[in-house]
Amino acid sequence: ESFDILPASQRVSETQWYEGTADAVYQNIDIIESYGPEFMVILAGDHIYKMDYELMLRQHVDSGADVTVGCLEVPRTEATGFGVMHVDTEDTITAFVEKPADPPGIPGQPDMALASMGIYVFQTRFLMDLLHRDAAETGSSRDFGKDLIPYIVAHGKAVAHRFSQSCIRTSSDSGSYWRDVGTVDAYWAANIDLTDVIPELDLYDTYWPIWTYAEIKPPAKFVHDEDGRRGSAVSSLISGDCIISGSSIRRSLLFTGVRAHSYSRLEEAVILPECRISRNVQLRKVVVDRGVIVPEGLVVGEDPELDARRFRRTEAGVCLITQAMIDRLAD
Repeated sequence: ESFDILPASQRVSETQWYEGTADAVYQNIDIIESYGPEFMVILAGDHIYKMDYELMLRQHVDSGADVTVGCLEVPRTEATGFGVMHVDTEDTITAFVEKPADPPGIPGQPDMALASMGIYVFQTRFLMDLLHRDAAETGSSRDFGKDLIPYIVAHGKAVAHRFSQSCIRTSSDSGSYWRDVGTVDAYWAANIDLTDVIPELDLYDTYWPIWTYAEIKPPAKFVHDEDGRRGSAVSSLISGDCIISGSSIRRSLLFTGVRAHSYSRLEEAVILPECRISRNVQLRKVVVDRGVIVPEGLVVGEDPELDARRFRRTEAGVCLITQAMIDRLAD
């Protein structure tokens, strides 16, 4: 019921950073063993979802598996970008295929495939032995998905756990919400999803709450009530210590301490903490990095070619704006 944060570091030598996901665990074996856990759940840090891990852990114990792999049920046509599990009728994994052109279907569901979520359950002693073996293996990429899981599939017992069996839903008829936010587009979309009237990921669910870092800050404030200069927000999430001073916010998410000044308009914008939006700014479909001071009159989201020259613009049209990019505009 607490966290120990272990930043990436050179724990085995002065030059060797983490070489892969498995190596990141391997380099912290001494700390892990000091806690003496019987089981370990390995999770990715850039995924958004709600899940009851106890159900997956129970399946792991009951099945006697060497590893249990969390899997999404996705249409076969959408599974080509994932690591895909080929399973038998008991969900025992018989093959692991990385980004296959023709993903194997699920028994009884030929149009669906099981894609790895990067969630694994191990008995700790088994995992430690596996990590030592992998560390001594020449040519290994030190990665769970590329090295350890395929090895267990070939030499041990790997079982798939379907996310639909343990995900926490907003309602009985809602789907299994899971997002990988490892790209700018995905990060932007996952934040904008929260502005929906009934979002798939419910931040207001008291049954299964999402706890976050809480700062003692004053409430958000909206000021000015004149035509063209009205502090307002619609279909948006505005965090504490924000001041919306005569600007218009639509379908956006503002983190703590943002100041949005008069005659500006933000639409589908994700604004990180402590940003300053000057007057007469027009921003659409952007992610603004923490602490950025957006200069007066800046327009983003209307001219794709100009946006791409000045900022990092994705194929989906989302612009990432950092202070360094803003500073270059003045050069």
